[in-house]
Amino acid sequence: MKFPFQNSFRKLSLTQQILSLILLMVVFLLLFFLFFLSDSINNTISKQIFDMLAAKQTPVINALDLGKQPSSDLELFNYISADTNITTIVVTPNKVDVVSRSPIAQPKDDEFLATLVEQARDMLNTTGESKDLVETYKSTRYYCRLAKVEHNQHDSVVVSYMDDSYAEATRTTLLDSTVYITVLVFFLLLMILLLWVFSIIRPLNQIKAYITQIKEGKDVDLYINREDEIGEVAQELRTLTTELAKQEKAKEEMIHNISHDLKTPIATIKSYSESIKDGIYPYGDLESSVDVILDNAKRLEDKVHSLLYMNRVEYLVSSDAEGVTTNMKDVVEEVVLNAKVIRPEIELITDVDEVYFDGLFESWRVCVENILQNAFRYAKTYIKIKVREDELIISNDGPKMPEDRIDSLFKPYIMGEGGKFGLGLSIVSKVVQANEYKVKGMNTEDGVAFKIYRENTNKKPNNRFKNANMSLNVSHWSAAKKNYRSSHERKGDGSEAGTETKEGADNQPITSLEEKKAAPDQKQWKGRSKK
Repeated sequence: MKFPFQNSFRKLSLTQQILSLILLMVVFLLLFFLFFLSDSINNTISKQIFDMLAAKQTPVINALDLGKQPSSDLELFNYISADTNITTIVVTPNKVDVVSRSPIAQPKDDEFLATLVEQARDMLNTTGESKDLVETYKSTRYYCRLAKVEHNQHDSVVVSYMDDSYAEATRTTLLDSTVYITVLVFFLLLMILLLWVFSIIRPLNQIKAYITQIKEGKDVDLYINREDEIGEVAQELRTLTTELAKQEKAKEEMIHNISHDLKTPIATIKSYSESIKDGIYPYGDLESSVDVILDNAKRLEDKVHSLLYMNRVEYLVSSDAEGVTTNMKDVVEEVVLNAKVIRPEIELITDVDEVYFDGLFESWRVCVENILQNAFRYAKTYIKIKVREDELIISNDGPKMPEDRIDSLFKPYIMGEGGKFGLGLSIVSKVVQANEYKVKGMNTEDGVAFKIYRENTNKKPNNRFKNANMSLNVSHWSAAKKNYRSSHERKGDGSEAGTETKEGADNQPITSLEEKKAAPDQKQWKGRSKK
């Protein structure tokens, strides 16, 4: 639920927000004093005064019960009811006796007394025992109490009253003490709040200035001596800056190395082509010289391919795969079929259940293929692929990884021993995270393993037929599949390498918009239909 002023409030700076809150607190405090606290104090004072009047009437009522008469025992009644603020009278049906009169009570004429006497005689004819009244006479408030009592078998009413001078003095004292204490506590809390807020604003401004300077390319550091959440954010920001600097340095070194590596095959292709054009065969004959050109073209293709791989995976992971699943058995079978020719001496062991992973067929094919290519670089005798529900493990018997290398396995542009450009495993990480899985590398007893898994048991609905009503040109797809297979067979025989233009086992980028749309969907259709 959003309040109308919530967006406007969020646009203010923290200083403006805290000043606005303080203003609201002051307004609330004033309203509290004017309405709630004032009424509460008035009610308390009224109850206290009526209790005091009742206490002064008690000895008079007891004396009347014992048969004492104000006319004959006036000194006694005057003594037991004497009070500088209270006037007390006894009213009977025939007469009125003033037993004590306040020297400061107003008014001193008989008009107000006549009003009370009339109410007291009315009370003699009712069944009530007591009555509390607040009367106003000549702009002065009076607190009155009428108590009915029987003596000598005759009813009488004891009337006590006082003006509001005592009430006003008490009210002023209570309000002053309450206001002073409340205001003092409020300002103490306000000062503490301001100190706390500014202790937050200052490091936030430091962080903002630090980010601005980093954005401008300045070499600065961030010093915030705190151990709370702000200190943790500052520490993570420093760590992030350091990590980005490392990645940028690694990326620059990689580009420098790639640029250097590209010069050699380009120069070779250029010089050999010019020599053949002039009728000179640098490698003895035409066929051998052309083979050298093709070999260098293949080297050049592999290097460029690695650079394009990252852009390719961005397309794959951003494709609409919501609710789509892929048969991982089909993925593994296709990748293994294409990978057998890489190192024929390595045994590929598969232990695969027919399970489904969330995501597009093509993205999972790229992911498994990259891990497998990495395994081929280091494996000695075998590579094993195991697939279970929400789990895929690819292991090999190659040398174990250093512990510090495990932490940076999936970071881009960081190459391991025997690696190429440091992009392969970072692509795996992107695909896995996009489909809400996790990936980790680990050392095993025999060598190294990579594990893709999902811990969350609340999986999305396994909607394998999300696009079941889609229209596919199956014959065209089958023909494309046949050409795709045959191209790899030719590549495995060492001929026509590097001639494919569409997405195939050599992972070349898709070259047209129509093929970008068709290729993942065709693979995905295959993954969903085979269950």
